[in-house]
Amino acid sequence: MFFAPALRTGELARQPGVLDFGLERFLNDTYRHLGRAGYELQEDDKSWLLAIDVPGVAKEHLAVHVEGNMVRIETSREASRHFKAAYELPQEIDVDACEAKLENGVLMLRLAKLPQAQGRQVRIS
Repeated sequence: MFFAPALRTGELARQPGVLDFGLERFLNDTYRHLGRAGYELQEDDKSWLLAIDVPGVAKEHLAVHVEGNMVRIETSREASRHFKAAYELPQEIDVDACEAKLENGVLMLRLAKLPQAQGRQVRIS
């Protein structure tokens, strides 16, 4: 239920934004979860596991692009449901060692971490 602040006659003209703010706050709190794609990210020493909810999408209509530390997922125009998302990870991804599987409306991506170069001390002569 929505409750607007009680205003006397003529008071609304002096405070035009009061009702708008209350409605905006109500809608934001109520529908906060809508529009967000459901996903879960887990990490271990060698990779990240990214699970993304994409119900109703066939694997033929999904494309996963990896460049550097960015992962982009989108559906083709023929897909029954359109989805587009991008995720930035803190480390570059080894594209050749990545795996993707779509099962029961969940896209599972195992994104292998690219080994970081180890620093070494240089001897001064």
